Amino acid sequence: MVLFACSLQSPVLETGEIQSLNKTRTLSSKSLRWQLCCGLLVILLFKNYWFIYVPYLTWLYFDWKTPDSGGRRFNWVRSWTVWKYFREYFPMHLIKTVDLDPSHNYIFGFHPHGVLVAGAFGNFCTNHSNFKELFPGFTAYLHTLPYWFRCPFFREYLMSSGAVSVSKQCVSHVLSKEEGGNISVIVLGGAEESLVAHPGSFTLFIRQRKGFIKMALTHGAYLVPVFSFGENELFKQVNNPEGSWLRAVQEKLYKKIGFTLPLFHARGIFQYNFGLMPYRKPIFTVVGHPIPVQQNLHPTPEQIDELHQTYLEELRKLFENHKRKYGISEQETLIFK
Repeated sequence: MVLFACSLQSPVLETGEIQSLNKTRTLSSKSLRWQLCCGLLVILLFKNYWFIYVPYLTWLYFDWKTPDSGGRRFNWVRSWTVWKYFREYFPMHLIKTVDLDPSHNYIFGFHPHGVLVAGAFGNFCTNHSNFKELFPGFTAYLHTLPYWFRCPFFREYLMSSGAVSVSKQCVSHVLSKEEGGNISVIVLGGAEESLVAHPGSFTLFIRQRKGFIKMALTHGAYLVPVFSFGENELFKQVNNPEGSWLRAVQEKLYKKIGFTLPLFHARGIFQYNFGLMPYRKPIFTVVGHPIPVQQNLHPTPEQIDELHQTYLEELRKLFENHKRKYGISEQETLIFK
């Protein structure tokens, strides 16, 4: 069973956009130099394998921006039999509530983050889901943190599944397809939300996430709320309430490097008491109704706030309309932070 943490964030910087973009480019350049230096160190330590590392580092240098320009998916990887067993393990279901027009591009706001975003990966990054049958004519791109694409070799595997960077450049690339048919899947709560991914929790970090709204307005991409029922039931976390030392460490790590890792546990392979295998809990990923968006190249803060509020209302409506089908009591409701 292969799982990985796709901690995601909103792709647009709200203030100081030009300065932040230049800073990002500088950091990216520094990261590349750092990676090449590490590669040279590896060559020196294992010089007998220079014929592997030198060509790959050369390839990496010229291929560095591929995750920001649509990635490089391979149907062979997406069709691995392991993904079929992965989806059947829980089991995992993708539910459509309304047909989508393939002449438009869309942003799917995925909620909640959970611990490892299993529903987003299983439904949008494999060929064993019923995505193509439910949404014919569409191509989905799961956006994840750029850090993962700085890991040699792992980046190739990640891109082969259809995952791409959550950078502004990449989201713009996906949403700029003139004939439509592209879907940007963004887990809006990000790594911060993973820290509250306890069973029975319905807390979403969404009130300050407005970058995706600006991207939708800039490109005229329709917004679609997506709620994955059961996502928070797959693991248990070490208790980390606000104010605890553990939560303080996790939040400090998040502020420093942009992502954090919850201390989670579940079941073992041959026993059910303790381990890192997720619990076998069904996942129902429900795709809601689209919110039409008129293109506006220079949206005002008021327009962004208005569309953001509309999105929150549609997300809450999606949850309320479907929660009873999936065993959630009438008293439960979403908490927006």
